[in-house]
Amino acid sequence: MVRTGVVVIGAGQAGLSAAAGLRRAGLEPGRDFVVLDAEDGPGGAWRHRWPSLLMRTVNGIHDLAGVRSGFDAPDADPDRPAREAVPEYFAGIERYWDLRVVRPVRVHTVRDSDRPARDGDDPAHDSGVPARGGDPARSGDGPARDGDGPVRQAHDGGYRAGPLDVVTDHGTWRADEIINATGTWTRPFVPAYPGAASFRGRSLHARDYPGAAALAGRRVVVVGGGITAVQLLLEIAPHAAATTWVTRREPVWHEGTFDAERGRAAVAQVEERVRAGLPPRSVVGVTGLGLTPAVRAGLASGVLDRREMFTRITPDGVAWDDGTVEPADVILWATGWRAALGHLRPLRLRAPGGGILLGPPQDTTVVGDPRVHLVGYGPSASTIGADRAGRAAARAALDRLRGVPAERAA
Repeated sequence: MVRTGVVVIGAGQAGLSAAAGLRRAGLEPGRDFVVLDAEDGPGGAWRHRWPSLLMRTVNGIHDLAGVRSGFDAPDADPDRPAREAVPEYFAGIERYWDLRVVRPVRVHTVRDSDRPARDGDDPAHDSGVPARGGDPARSGDGPARDGDGPVRQAHDGGYRAGPLDVVTDHGTWRADEIINATGTWTRPFVPAYPGAASFRGRSLHARDYPGAAALAGRRVVVVGGGITAVQLLLEIAPHAAATTWVTRREPVWHEGTFDAERGRAAVAQVEERVRAGLPPRSVVGVTGLGLTPAVRAGLASGVLDRREMFTRITPDGVAWDDGTVEPADVILWATGWRAALGHLRPLRLRAPGGGILLGPPQDTTVVGDPRVHLVGYGPSASTIGADRAGRAAARAALDRLRGVPAERAA
């Protein structure tokens, strides 16, 4: 058993920002706080991106935790794989702030320190495994919707006082505050459609994309209306026998560069929506899809001609209610992820509507249990949003450690 003030779970972009905020306040890693990370090295989910995802095509990696990324420097290599460049940047952040991340450590559960383990505490119940099922009308493009992740709105909840135990495969840490930044990568979402079990081809989520060469000569249906779907279509089309793009909504395209100012404005719009108690929308749902030269070429060639969402899956492809069918060898689901929060299950954080309600003082604190702070979900999933949320969560945790009332901290 190790006793500390704050445990940060996850060393991706939101976790690093939160940890840097604690360091700015003078907290000492290992004594006052600890960062636990399940990965073998720095980089979070970026370590697992497909090799062909290059820095020129990622959707804006902005400066994080007060450390310059250099990705916009004149001598930066735009053709460097993101799975190499971003982890290297994150490693630099860890060194700069001397965060001493403890890894690889897998968190099994977080529970009240005076409460023994119970059946149902297993995080596999709703985390760390692919999320399947649900209403197709609510699933599809983008990240978590209502009931799947944090939603900010006022709510009165009770919680047990006292420290929390973070139980891992490398022992237990006892802390007064938890900043949870476990992201979504371990919970890819594939919506349920009639006939899915009958499909004789290959069905896979974008997380498991094997590269365009592996799909050469195949008929590929790509599902999803986000940036990932567009990138994969443009990459696969020259190799595949045929590609078909299906989305729930008509894509919205935007002109201009997605710079830091535009990113902050998009995050603010998403936050405004969820402050009103509405389900979070993806940032790309606010910004639209960028009209890069590659995208313009894809539109001109027909690769990015979009079709409405099919209604069922057949043994040999997909079909619509009007009788139209599209043969397919592969269905590639670029349909987003769900928040990996199963290890928090023993704390009973979910409100009656199914979501986890966040509130003041920093809009990262769980209303039903202010010992817990959530960052890296919904509007804080981008680097801009994660940096803001991480700093906010650090301030909220510090205020509670110092006994500052929430109304004064707000």
